Amino acid sequence: MQSGNMTQEQIENLPIDIHSNKLLDWLISRRHCEKQWQKAALVIREKINNAIQDMPAVEEITQLLTGTYINYFHCIKIVELLRETEAGTKNIFGSYSSQRMKDWQEVVKLYEKDGIYLAEAADMLMKNVKYEIPSLKQQIKKCNQTQADCARKEVDYGKTAAEMKEQFLISCRQLGIKGERIKKELVSLLGELPQHYSEMLQDIAKLADVQVFYLEFVTYTLGNNVSSATLDRLPMLKYIMAHGNTTTYEWRTGKKPSRIDEPVINVEEDESVTISTSDQIDFEGTSQINFDSSEEVDFGIELETGAENIDFGIEDAADAEGIDFDAADQITFDITLEDESGTLTLDTKESNEGLATGTDAFLIMDNASTRNLFLDDLYELQVFLSQRLLEMSSEANVLAMSQFERAPLCIQSQTTEQLQHYLAAVDGIILQLTSGKMQHLFLIKSSPRYVDRLAESLKQKCWQADKMIQSQKLMVRKQKESRREQEALEPKLALIHKRTKELQQQIQGEISKKYKNRPVNLVGEINII
Repeated sequence: MQSGNMTQEQIENLPIDIHSNKLLDWLISRRHCEKQWQKAALVIREKINNAIQDMPAVEEITQLLTGTYINYFHCIKIVELLRETEAGTKNIFGSYSSQRMKDWQEVVKLYEKDGIYLAEAADMLMKNVKYEIPSLKQQIKKCNQTQADCARKEVDYGKTAAEMKEQFLISCRQLGIKGERIKKELVSLLGELPQHYSEMLQDIAKLADVQVFYLEFVTYTLGNNVSSATLDRLPMLKYIMAHGNTTTYEWRTGKKPSRIDEPVINVEEDESVTISTSDQIDFEGTSQINFDSSEEVDFGIELETGAENIDFGIEDAADAEGIDFDAADQITFDITLEDESGTLTLDTKESNEGLATGTDAFLIMDNASTRNLFLDDLYELQVFLSQRLLEMSSEANVLAMSQFERAPLCIQSQTTEQLQHYLAAVDGIILQLTSGKMQHLFLIKSSPRYVDRLAESLKQKCWQADKMIQSQKLMVRKQKESRREQEALEPKLALIHKRTKELQQQIQGEISKKYKNRPVNLVGEINII
């Protein structure tokens, strides 16, 4: 319908739409309130604060003053309630002698002067819509996000703790220990060495034919050029086959020691480690550990599933007592053993006749230096048999064999099958000496530092598991705290939302009165909060 055809009554009933974000500007532009209304509002606020100090103990008034910012419309309700509570102070002229009533009536009059109440109510409404309500919603959203994150981390920490404990138990099973008193149990593994040495000596005794074959071959091929040094090949192998796995002192001096003073690994300060079934790890006698460090822990050891495939985490040969594991079938020993007084070496000067101390007290297989000599002999045999087997298997074998027509019978009678049998026997002994399990036992025997480091690496897994459990508990606490915070914010949001809607209706009503009760609508964000 065209405005020209509308009646005056219809025009007066057209609604007034005001955007909530522009409400204060709208009121000022239409001179319903002053631009400098805030100065007068400060005076009113001060009077309200003074008046609140002396209020009757009425439940309705208490509820009205709780949990909200007092505005003009609250003051109107307070005056109405005081009319009942202060009725006894009314004089014959209809005025109240009660100071309470006078204070609040004065506040109402100051509010109505220059439309200050409208300006303040509009400002309060806009702040609620733009800031207060969105802020509370954002805080509640953050609480929800925190709870979701904590729940996810709680599961992750629990899973990591279980994995770390499982790794610890697997490592202990592979090492053959229970994992309760780690250092003591590691040292007790040395009790397995005599059995290993006994089995190894039986295999070494079977190399007698290989040794004879090799020495005869060297003697025949060199002929007149053979020397005493050449004939004295495989000295350590010969010694072990003749005398067994003696002490280093006996090998060096040719005499049995009258007394053996072997270095002892101190396990008196070993710490007890217990993994409980309640997802908690208890350490008895351990010092307090700071788990707040952000640095990652390098355990320095990884134990694979295979019983014979144990990686001791040794990357720096010098740091690992000078031992370098280059390959599964090859090993190079360059060991320097240290005790509390310094470096121990094979000292050729005996301080006490017949006393075997330090590395002299070790068996040949325990001592890295003598074990290296023995391995050198085995590798020499291994290379010789491999080369001889290759020669006998080649196409030029017929021409090569013609060179040995006058050779001793033990050389001519060898077959490829026999050489393969010899090579397998040599390889088997080398494998026993260089296996991960034996290297582990050798290091325990010769290096207290290695025992300490290995024990620490295992305990680190327990400590990491405990750290994950503590982090898991922290996430549970954070969830509860965030939930409590959310439960406290939600009623605040509901209350401010309710009061904002009430304030919207009150403002619309006051503006409507100024325009002959025309409908007034506040539009915009106010309707989507």
